[in-house]
Amino acid sequence: MEHHKELAIRASIEAGEKIMQVYQDEIIVEKKDDNSPLTIADQRANTVIMDFLEQTEYPIISEENKAIDYEERKKWKACWIVDPLDGTKEFIKKNGEFTVNIALIKEQKTVFGVIYVPAKRELYVGDVENNSAFKVEVPGVYNLDEVLSSIEKLSPKKASDKIEVVGSRSHMNQDTTDFIEKLKSTYNKDVEIVSKGSSLKFCLVAEGKADVYPRYAPTMEWDTAAGQAICKAVGLSVIDLDTDQEMLYNRENLLNSYFHVSALS
Repeated sequence: MEHHKELAIRASIEAGEKIMQVYQDEIIVEKKDDNSPLTIADQRANTVIMDFLEQTEYPIISEENKAIDYEERKKWKACWIVDPLDGTKEFIKKNGEFTVNIALIKEQKTVFGVIYVPAKRELYVGDVENNSAFKVEVPGVYNLDEVLSSIEKLSPKKASDKIEVVGSRSHMNQDTTDFIEKLKSTYNKDVEIVSKGSSLKFCLVAEGKADVYPRYAPTMEWDTAAGQAICKAVGLSVIDLDTDQEMLYNRENLLNSYFHVSALS
């Protein structure tokens, strides 16, 4: 595996170690300017990831870094997009459904993504350039070469007698409800809601545990870039509902449009 991809994988695992150290203790929550939650785990994980990724030639967009003006960013041919702790609310609830997200972007398209699940020590990797996506469990003491020799390749779900939709059982908005009703009428099948936190929603579709992930709620580029790489590496597209095209990155506005990712034919 190329050096920069290996650095991203190591960064995600080591950031996960820092997160879990905080997870075992009482979690102190602060508020960002937009009133979203922030913990010391976000900050410590970000520091670890920066230490790794700054060894590469690519600039970095991170949720926890100071915003970089688009006048500078628009000149970039490639960059990293990072969420050191995706699913902070899940982290605070201590339900284990939080992740470290790292993605490499080239010409606004996601080409490599890492999602690490610290509470389960599960690693998801999507290498778009090599059409390869896999998951693997990382032991407490690990040799990365050995870890990468025991991977489980990901593949999307094949057609079945029901459609599994990634969503929230308790916070289903009207757009998502309408989408589900349309699925029922189009495919004449039962629809089941599969609930999961953070970027793990993308992983469910990429590994065949759900058919479709419709997102009708706000997300930022760092919430989706790594998950999109994993889905894209197994042949699935994340479609921006404003453009009806593949979602692009390092845009002037880092707030995403609503989107769909689907394994349905």
